Amino acid sequence: MSKTENSMKSVKLTQKLTESSIMLALAVILSVLKVAELPYGGSITLASMLPMIIISYRYGFGWGSLTGFVYALIQMLFGLKNLSYATSVVAAIAIILLDYIFAFMATCLGALFRNMKKAPVAFGCAAFTVCLVRYIFHVISGCTVWAGLSIPTTDAFFYSLIYNATYMLPETIVTILAAIYISSLLDFSSPRLSAVKTERLPLYAHILNAVSGFLFVAALATAVVMIFPHLQNAETGEFDITGIAAVNSSVLLIIAIVALVLICVLQIAKFIALSKSKK
Repeated sequence: MSKTENSMKSVKLTQKLTESSIMLALAVILSVLKVAELPYGGSITLASMLPMIIISYRYGFGWGSLTGFVYALIQMLFGLKNLSYATSVVAAIAIILLDYIFAFMATCLGALFRNMKKAPVAFGCAAFTVCLVRYIFHVISGCTVWAGLSIPTTDAFFYSLIYNATYMLPETIVTILAAIYISSLLDFSSPRLSAVKTERLPLYAHILNAVSGFLFVAALATAVVMIFPHLQNAETGEFDITGIAAVNSSVLLIIAIVALVLICVLQIAKFIALSKSKK
């Protein structure tokens, strides 16, 4: 049995319910704060699934499945209009199961990585696995239930693969980065959340790290804003992957390079300053 499992055994039901309610509310709020949204479903959020991953990591697969199910139901309530497109009762059930219940209950898989010693690595793996499983269910739904509706019948699998990747890929990146960062600050393996004990860094090091993180997020957000508008056909309103060709790749590349160079410079400056302070 892992250290996390042993320490969390002593947690009272009241604390579990309180934490789960707060994290559930936070997950819902983050899911509403959409960075971008595709015309036929799917959006990029501010790591909305991370709070539920944290609950699964802290309290295990069973509790994570329960809270994940509640989260899935809430997401389904937000997307009830999608059921109106179902062509039959079976199709409606498939949408409920694939696009909501199974997709969002994937957050319970965060419990699978409780035995890993390094929390940032564990949370990074958990975030990737959860997002991958959710993506798989959306792809299955797209090439079956939605084929002939929002997704063309011809090459439905390939189309669904690309369509769902356009929002799940950036969503996965954001979730992984947020998971690694949060788990490097807070100890989620202890009954009471506390700061991770690390080497104390001077103020300038924290500032340089914060600026580096901001530059990365800003570059990523800019890329999303530049790409997403071109994925929808201006005349028909339908999703069109060929629209990526219209993206100004030169500007996108310049932004990426500038952000990368600035981040490297800031981190090198931090490393030199820390090295001198230790001498």
